[in-house]
This record gives sequence, structure tokens and C-alpha cells, in this order.
Amino acid sequence: MTTSTSRTSRIPTRRTALGAAGIIVAAALLGACADPGPTAAPTVDPKALGDSKVLPVSFDTSASATRVAGVAHPEIAATLPAAVRASGRLVIGSGGAGGGIPPLAFTADDNKTPIGVEVDVAHLVADVLGLQADVQTTSWENLFIGIDSGKYQVAISNVGVSEERKEKYDFATYRLGLHAFEAKKGSALVVRGPADISGKRVAVGSGTLQEAILLRWNEANEKAGRAPAELVYYQGTTEYYLALDSGRIDLYLGPNPTATYHVVTAGKTQIVGTVSSSYPIPGKVGVLTKKGSGLAGPISAAINAAIADGTYGKVLARWGLTTEAVPASEVNPAGLPKPAAK
Repeated sequence: MTTSTSRTSRIPTRRTALGAAGIIVAAALLGACADPGPTAAPTVDPKALGDSKVLPVSFDTSASATRVAGVAHPEIAATLPAAVRASGRLVIGSGGAGGGIPPLAFTADDNKTPIGVEVDVAHLVADVLGLQADVQTTSWENLFIGIDSGKYQVAISNVGVSEERKEKYDFATYRLGLHAFEAKKGSALVVRGPADISGKRVAVGSGTLQEAILLRWNEANEKAGRAPAELVYYQGTTEYYLALDSGRIDLYLGPNPTATYHVVTAGKTQIVGTVSSSYPIPGKVGVLTKKGSGLAGPISAAINAAIADGTYGKVLARWGLTTEAVPASEVNPAGLPKPAAK
């Protein structure tokens, strides 16, 4: 799970196709979700499958780019814990360390200014709450350590809602967690479910949630009498894209935000379908707070205010992620199920 900045969670899975086991470095840094649920898939929620939306022509990655400003709502700010209101700032952990992962949280062209959809959401939430956003970049694992220790009041870093995480943290959702199927530009392929990958060569990262979804889809294909997809593994994203370009693979399944950024900046591929990071239920990404901190409710209300006035939509459109928009923010909705007991 979910750059997944966000991280694609690694999980033990049964591999059904030959290929060199590899780790997609960028996808491994994308942390939207925890371990997947049982192999036997329940009824699929239609919202767990999606369609691509029109993407921007380019991204403005300059440090001077104008950020979408939020509208202050004193009535929502009044519901914050007193200590937070008194401090006048919201301390936000962001997983943009080491240059980050575009378009989630990364470094602008000046090599120092944090930018990306997660950074914009952090400032938007703080604006609505009448607070100063104090965005501090760190590594993925330190996000959780920082929340636990009180160093960060919230983490906004493409963290996917999971039942396991909800035992320790509260969430206020602000995006869907999606994976995207990339194909070579001009491809006529459309992927909406298992039948669409039957007989195709599909590249995926070893041990990722994306792989778990494809394994589940292959089981569905085999039960329906269809040929399974051949899963192909490489060592890094460059190899995946070279394989797409040369026609050695038909599809590559990776995190939707990074796929979106690649499609726009490289211009050689297109997104031909999306699937929930928590398939077969809709995956949701949330602002992470310490459980019982009293922050999740006001933050969710702030996000809903931004949805209502259109500023939320502008933030997602700026980074080409309108396909991940939520109609409303929720506090602690159903998340990725825990693994089935063995």
C-alpha cells in the first residue's frame, strides 16, 4: 500500500507465474495499505474498480507555484482540542524524505521546498482550521514513530485505512487508494476486472498488494475457465517501462499516483483501468492521528468544508488525481481487512 508519501505494503503471497522476483523501488515507498484480507474474495464493491479521468498536460514543480488556499471555518476550529487551538499550528509528518515520490510528496525544482498533493492537503486542512501548517518531512517508518511519540500531531502521507491500523490510530479520509494499469500509449486495452487480464503479460512488484490482487484475479479467471495472466517481475520501474515500450509486457500494475505522474511526464504510456488498493472493497487514504487525540473529527469536518467549497477538488486536479476524490470525508471507515487466520 493505499507512495503509498505512500507505501505499497509487502505481504507473503503465493506466486502463480514465472519471472524474476523483484522490488519496485518507487512502489515500495508507497504506503497506502496493510496486509490484504482472505484469498477468497467476497462480493466486489463496484467502487473498488474505477475509470481513468482526463489528466493535466503538465505539472508545475517550481517552488514558487501557487498553492490552493483553504477558507477558514472558525466553527470547525472551535472543535479542536484546546492545546492545538492555543498553539496556532498543526504539526504534520510527511513522508517526503529523500526527495520523495511525485506527485505525492516530493521536492520542488529548488531541491528543498516540499510540494505534492499530500503537502497541499496538509496546508488546506490547516487553512480551514485557522492553523499554521508545520510540514516536516521524514521517512515512512518515522511517521508512525512520530505520531506515537507526539512529535507529529498528524501524518498526511498516503496512509491507507486498515483495520489493523485503526486499533492504534484514528483516520479522517481524504482520498481513495487506487492502483493503476498502465499500457503502452495507443493501446486499446481496457481493464475493469479479471477477464480483461486473461492471457495477458502483466508486470507487477513482488510481494506487493498489487501482486495480491492479480493473484486473486487469476484465481477468478481459472475458476471461470479463462486463461490466467502471466505475472512478470523486474528489479525496478525503469525495467517495467522499457518492457512496456518494447511490447514484452501488455500491462504494468502500480500505484495510481505514480502512474499518473509517469503518464504525464514521460508521455509514452496511458492508464487503462484502476483498482482499489483494498480490493475487493474501496480503499481509502486518511489523515492519521493518535487514537483518541480528538483531531480526527475536526480534520474530517475541515476536509468536508473544502470539498463543499471546491478547494479540495482544485488540489486533486492540480496533481491529476481527480479519480481519487472522495464525495465526503469519513472518520474511521471500514478499511483493509486483517489477514485471515491460518
